[in-house]
Amino acid sequence: MNNRYLITLLTVYLLVLNCIAQDKTEIYGERSRTIDSLNQAYITAVHDTEKINCLFALGEVLIGPDPDTVLLIELEAMELAEKNLMDGPINVLKRKYLSSLADALNNIGYLIDNQGDVKKGLEYYLRSLEILEEIGDKKGIASSLINIGYIYENQGDIAKGLEYYFRSLAIKEDIGDKKGVAISLNNIGYIYENQGEIDKGLQFYERSLQIEEELERKQGIAISLNNIGAIYRNRGDNQKGLEYYLKSLEILEEIGDKKGVALSLNNIAGIYVRTGEIMKGLEYYLQSFTIREGIGDKKGMAESLDNIGGLYLDTGQVIMAKEYGRKSMALAKEIGFPENIKRAALLLSKVHRKQGDFEHALEMYELYIQMRDSIKNKETQKSAIRQQTKYEFEKALLIKEQEEKEIARLEAEVTSRRDNLQYSVILIALLILFGGVLTLGFVNVSERMAEGIIFFSFLIFFEFLLVLADPYIENWSGGAPGIKLLFNGGIAALIFPAHAFFESKLKSKLEKK
Repeated sequence: MNNRYLITLLTVYLLVLNCIAQDKTEIYGERSRTIDSLNQAYITAVHDTEKINCLFALGEVLIGPDPDTVLLIELEAMELAEKNLMDGPINVLKRKYLSSLADALNNIGYLIDNQGDVKKGLEYYLRSLEILEEIGDKKGIASSLINIGYIYENQGDIAKGLEYYFRSLAIKEDIGDKKGVAISLNNIGYIYENQGEIDKGLQFYERSLQIEEELERKQGIAISLNNIGAIYRNRGDNQKGLEYYLKSLEILEEIGDKKGVALSLNNIAGIYVRTGEIMKGLEYYLQSFTIREGIGDKKGMAESLDNIGGLYLDTGQVIMAKEYGRKSMALAKEIGFPENIKRAALLLSKVHRKQGDFEHALEMYELYIQMRDSIKNKETQKSAIRQQTKYEFEKALLIKEQEEKEIARLEAEVTSRRDNLQYSVILIALLILFGGVLTLGFVNVSERMAEGIIFFSFLIFFEFLLVLADPYIENWSGGAPGIKLLFNGGIAALIFPAHAFFESKLKSKLEKK
């Protein structure tokens, strides 16, 4: 980025803030003076390290009112840090630039993540973590782990998110970073709460609040109060939940945290709706949406639109509910968050059902189910692709299974034809053989030869019966050799009388001759 362009941009912004300051409050005037001071420091800075520090300070001042400008500032800081990196071992100066580069990448990841590009935000976080691990910055590593854990958590990979949070907590406790410990405790508590372990979540929140109060860190106190309020709300204690939410809101408004204020307003609206104060709930929902729209919080906007649409649906205003539902769905698909898509799909399914449009109601409900299931998946941003791949894979398996069944059927038919043919040949051969035995009384043969022919004929007959009976014997005996031998002996015993009869008859005929 051109430095002159950046300075011009910041100067114009300064003039705008100065105008606001003249018409509004001293807070804006103080902010504009800070920007002016940092702007002048940036212009007069001799070394790039000084320029980078000025840029980071400007980013902290502007992060609330103008995140888009902050993104430009952080990109400039990143370019300055990269420009000064040289090959070779890490010395003091190189470490400083690497640290600045990691900070810039982390800040860019945060800003891009909040714009809705989660995948790209994660890439910046991971690049930042890699540099921090290279220079051994434990505090920075712990912060990066928090950010990465948050990304995975919001993508639906709860286990991986929790893993990063606990890694961060261990590092922060090791280095005595109380502020970081409080943040990690809050994040871990949030996961346990959302997993249904309410009491465990409350324990982590209260531990976090205790540390934040010791540090007198207002933003941390507000976050902890908000989370504890959510616990009581989920327990059904709406009054106590509202008390914590209102305390949190008061602090967030005091420190000018617009994103936090919007979240608190949204939560307070939910309490009022649950207690039957519908119009008051709608008022707070609309206030929350206005702030989120102003700061470009697309994920929050999608949530607010869904809440407002749901409220209109509950009060019978179906057309308004449908309009807000469509807007929520459009934003949800744009940012790719399954949770937002799921909520918008459920709202639209209810709206279509109310209107009698059952085809679209079913379509939206199926999308709701798909998104609900995808939240539990490790790669939620690819859920649609995975669903299609899964469909194609299952289809291929089904086709393969059908082909295998058809092959098995054809093979069985071939085997059956072969066996029937062989059985027929054997039977014919036996008939011929026994026909020959019956003629022995009319043919001049010795007694010993006649006995041999009869024995051989009955032996072949015995083997034929064994072949026929073998599948049944195997099933009855379970493959036990002793039992099979008993069955075979039984068949031999059945044949023996016939053999003895033929032999005696043949001998009597031969004696008459």
